Amino acid sequence: MECPRCNSSHIRKNGRQRGKQNYICADCGRQFIEYHNQKGYGDEIKRECLEMYVNGSGFRAIERVKKVHHTTVIYWVKQMGGQLPEHPETAEIPEITEIDELETFVGSKKTKFGYGV
Repeated sequence: MECPRCNSSHIRKNGRQRGKQNYICADCGRQFIEYHNQKGYGDEIKRECLEMYVNGSGFRAIERVKKVHHTTVIYWVKQMGGQLPEHPETAEIPEITEIDELETFVGSKKTKFGYGV
């Protein structure tokens, strides 16, 4: 085993913490553990969750299918959204768009006589 900082092989045990053996380098004083378990999800799971979101799945549906907490997926979406440009390039604006209809009413639909407009 070598020190991760100075690559020295002159190391000693330095107690245990959370069930893992700690070591200390006698040359540079760096404290470390022999191996580190990587926490979190792999890039493949992250990509699949983001792909499901882009294809219309809701956060809770992704949670049920992929067993990844919905707040984690929300964090990933925000993280990827921060990497997108603010405005699309003018060449990227489509010539044809589709707009859904939307009706709104201000006040009441009924007139003072009780009939609709």
